Amino acid sequence: MGRYRLLGGAAAAALLFAPGAVLAQDANAALEARIALLEAELNSLKSEVAAARTQQTTQSQAMAQDIIRLETRPAATPVSAPAAPREEGFRIGDHTVKFGGFIKVDAMASNYSGGDPANGDALRDYHLPGSIPVGGADEDTATDFNARQTRFWLTTDGLVGGHKVGTRLEMDFQSLPGTGDQRITSASTPALRRAFVTIDNWLIGQEWTNFQNTAVLPESADFVGAAEGTVFARQAQVRYTRGPFSIAVENPETTVTPFGGGARIIADDNSLPDLTARYAISRPWGDVQFAGLLRQLKYQNPATSIDDTATGWGLSASAKLKVGAQDDLRFMLSGGEGVGRYLGLNFSNDAVLDASGQLDAIGVIAGFAAYRHVWTPGWRSSLIWSAQRVDNDVLLTGASANRSAQSLHANLIWSPVTAFDIGAELMFADRKLESGLDGDMTRLILFAKYGF
Repeated sequence: MGRYRLLGGAAAAALLFAPGAVLAQDANAALEARIALLEAELNSLKSEVAAARTQQTTQSQAMAQDIIRLETRPAATPVSAPAAPREEGFRIGDHTVKFGGFIKVDAMASNYSGGDPANGDALRDYHLPGSIPVGGADEDTATDFNARQTRFWLTTDGLVGGHKVGTRLEMDFQSLPGTGDQRITSASTPALRRAFVTIDNWLIGQEWTNFQNTAVLPESADFVGAAEGTVFARQAQVRYTRGPFSIAVENPETTVTPFGGGARIIADDNSLPDLTARYAISRPWGDVQFAGLLRQLKYQNPATSIDDTATGWGLSASAKLKVGAQDDLRFMLSGGEGVGRYLGLNFSNDAVLDASGQLDAIGVIAGFAAYRHVWTPGWRSSLIWSAQRVDNDVLLTGASANRSAQSLHANLIWSPVTAFDIGAELMFADRKLESGLDGDMTRLILFAKYGF
């Protein structure tokens, strides 16, 4: 009986603890599964870390190779800083002062069909249409060397009291005869070319006439070049410029042919200044200018009871037109009555006296055309034709008056370095009188010029 109770108690205990054992077994299984999962995740993480380390090593090796390649590459040339702009001139007070000019040496071989001009004649230095000999005997070629076209200038520019003020002084050695001769010194006398002051829109002093357009003058080895056909005068004046328009009162001077012909009379009797006006147009295709001149012609001679005045007038049109990228065409056409001293270096006089001592204005027309061609950088040529025709009343002027003149020029100029020109020009020119007599000049010019 007692044993039955013991067995019954053991059985009851087994029944009591049986669920706990089951639960313990389930917990152990879950724990083992979780540990296995963690081990798997840990192994996966180890694999990722190993792969990352391998990739990093590969990248480091590639970077090392790039560094080696960069270190072995030739060093780049350092970029130099842009050159500072060259300063020109120097300061004196409120003004910037500049000095410049050029040295020019000419060698000329000339042949004259109508006689050889005298030694020292201006024609032997440059083309002077009215001086070409006529009616004489042909002589051998004459050769002349000179450096008289050498030029220098001095300018100032500044602000004074709120006004823009500038000056220019320019001289050369061509206009006046020398003080020596070619035997020993070949000395030349400095001559004033331009001397003026500008204050805002005003110009006061000696300058190119407002009737002229120097921008269209052809490039020539000669001092003037297209001498017969161009307006050419420098004189004292007062000029006002506003935009493209300018007007000036200028020094008057009247040149007169005596009745029946004879030596030129240079009168100094004018009481009114010459009046000039100009209008300039500038466009991408070129520049055009129109100019006008109105003047008093006057001559007095108490010894012959001559006291008379007349009116002179002139018009001029000029242009420089672009042709292609570098070439250009230049021309000028001028004419009027009583404007002879302004055209062709005074080839014709302004007026002629009639039998009663009155002035009769002389008509004239003149012009030139020039084509400039650039062959290659530094090499260029100009072909120039220039002419003038005078409308003389032969009954007044006589048959010895100049009737016409013309010239043809062809040149080749080389600039081996900046501001240095070497060139050659072949020129043919002729002059005709009302009588029918004529003379011509053939000239070869070789020159060297350096600007500074």
